[in-house]
Amino acid sequence: MAKFFRAAIMGPPGSGKGTISKRIAESFGLKYLSSGHFLRESIASNSEAGVEVRSYVERSILVPDHVMTRLMLPRLQEMSNYSWLLDGFPRTLTQAKELNSLFQLDLVISLNIPYETLKDRLNDRWIHPGSGRVYNMGFNPPQVQGKDDITGEPLIQHDDDKPEALMARLRQYKDVAKPVIDLYKSQGVLHSFSGTETDRIWPYINSLLTAKMQT
Repeated sequence: MAKFFRAAIMGPPGSGKGTISKRIAESFGLKYLSSGHFLRESIASNSEAGVEVRSYVERSILVPDHVMTRLMLPRLQEMSNYSWLLDGFPRTLTQAKELNSLFQLDLVISLNIPYETLKDRLNDRWIHPGSGRVYNMGFNPPQVQGKDDITGEPLIQHDDDKPEALMARLRQYKDVAKPVIDLYKSQGVLHSFSGTETDRIWPYINSLLTAKMQT
């Protein structure tokens, strides 16, 4: 039976996870599984779980572990016959342990981006709330300013993307991510990449994936 390749990507807000994830998916044929997409899908369904998820998202509170695992793990089981890349899950040590009980990851990519770069990126970041599509006024602007390319609907800027909120978000990310990073480091699957430009980081990630998927 063919060996399936399972990976995850981690990084603070504004680190370029979405951009790199899409490049990996396109270049290596992995299914891109974004927890943000599943959360939005759950909210849109107006199911019992979706109503619960909305109650956290609307208050800008991280969705608790038991809700995230109940949402994500069945989806991953449905994808057991595919190679995939996870973005946004696992976010905590509890989630990582729950994931480990189902799947062993082959690779975890951790992005280390300087604070000043994150601040500049998030200051220029605008989002289409319905789909989660992200635009950056510096390097990925919408075709019409303030409007989503596909729907034409207005873009928004999250309050927690603004510089005054970023430091708190970054501290929170580091506190929560460190035990997850330590776990994957101990399993020998963690690879960290540092830099200020996604285009400069990408060739190293591309080379790593090429080597890993040939073994």
